[in-house]
Amino acid sequence: MANICVICDKRPQVANNVSNANNRTKRWVYPNVHTIRFTLKGQKNVKRGAVCTKCLKSGKIEKVV
Repeated sequence: MANICVICDKRPQVANNVSNANNRTKRWVYPNVHTIRFTLKGQKNVKRGAVCTKCLKSGKIEKVV
């Protein structure tokens, strides 16, 4: 899984770990993405894909149970 949201295209970012001695090493920051079945607002067709929790909470999609 690529950890990319199909709604807002949120994807992993590169950041730095910073130690007490101010040494910097690269690290990845992954978005909170879950694979669910959903419908877009106002549509009836059901899709399956990876959606971040920000899109889910904001109401951009509706989760199909």
